[in-house]
Amino acid sequence: MAKLDQNGLSKGSRTLLLVGVLFVSINLRPALSSIGPLIDMIRLEVKLSDTLLGLLTTLPLLAFGVVSTMTALFTKRFGIGKTLLGALILLAAGLIIRSAGGVFPLYLGTIILGIAIAFGNVLIPALIKRNFPHKAGFVTSLYSGIMSLGAAFAAGLSVPLAVEMNLGWRGSLGSWALLAIFAIIIWIPNIKRIKRLPPKRSFKVAIKKLSGSMLVWKMAFYMGLQSAAFYIILAWLPAILIDRGFDAAYAGWMLSLSQGTGIIGAILVPVWAGSRKDQRLVIFSLVVIELIGLIGLLIPGIGMVELWVSLIGIVIGGTFGLALLLIVLRSDDAETAAELSGIVQSIGYLIAATGPFIVGVIYDLTQVWNYAIILLIVLAIAKLVTGIDVGKDRKV
Repeated sequence: MAKLDQNGLSKGSRTLLLVGVLFVSINLRPALSSIGPLIDMIRLEVKLSDTLLGLLTTLPLLAFGVVSTMTALFTKRFGIGKTLLGALILLAAGLIIRSAGGVFPLYLGTIILGIAIAFGNVLIPALIKRNFPHKAGFVTSLYSGIMSLGAAFAAGLSVPLAVEMNLGWRGSLGSWALLAIFAIIIWIPNIKRIKRLPPKRSFKVAIKKLSGSMLVWKMAFYMGLQSAAFYIILAWLPAILIDRGFDAAYAGWMLSLSQGTGIIGAILVPVWAGSRKDQRLVIFSLVVIELIGLIGLLIPGIGMVELWVSLIGIVIGGTFGLALLLIVLRSDDAETAAELSGIVQSIGYLIAATGPFIVGVIYDLTQVWNYAIILLIVLAIAKLVTGIDVGKDRKV
């Protein structure tokens, strides 16, 4: 007879659940990373300003901020498994609507897919805490790594799908709905593997207690700062490189490179951080590497764009994986992890939402992209100041 874990799952069932988690994970970034390389095509056809185009990245982040805290309401009623299934269905619908044509569907679909991704962002750390507590660093590295892989493929394939496959920007964006539909098929059998547990406290009590903790707020700011950097790169790196004379395909592949090297950071950093009780050295090291990459990118005369983009990518992927792992490490149980994940990501993404929008506004006013890189340098320093306290070994 197979040995069962504390959740009543055999080793085989846990493996299948992990596969399901990874298929959910790979869907959480293509909807966002596929936009950046296609910005010029969208601009030419729908005649939007850079400020309004920035909203295509900002709106999902606003949805993350508004929806993340409320995720616990759904899990307390429907359970994690069914809530994630609903999120995948919503994601597929949002991708299809966004590519339907016209400005209104473009923004409506963007909001819908943002809501869907918010559920996935919040619930996967809680699922890791519940079903893989003794391998949190390893499973988080797989989860964040596969997210970065999805982002990298979407960034690199967006222009080829639109141009070489003759799908246009709408067909290119809509094609990622197929990946979401496949994940739905994979996830459905996993719902029965996730037992619903009676909640220990009400949503209102949990939010009141968590919002009164200074550590929670610092975790939220750390999440917000790292996410702002990620989404600024995601939204505007291709435009920065195109402005310097590189063609759209090269700019798209550089975004893909940043997401690809992000896989390295997303896999290695959570494992490294998970092996330590204190994560302050990890946080400090990541900021130093990020500053080197940003300063190199700031000075066009140096060249070596691939190197600077790679360093930035490693840090962005690693910092994201670390932020998710900190939610797991600072929680006592899965319910706390879901609640903490909700409030940290809600506040964090509301902060992050300002990043791409501010960069769009700054460029519209100045026509100088270097201000975006300077903003990223400021965010990196702020990340260090906030992260040093978050990295201490303690529980919420």
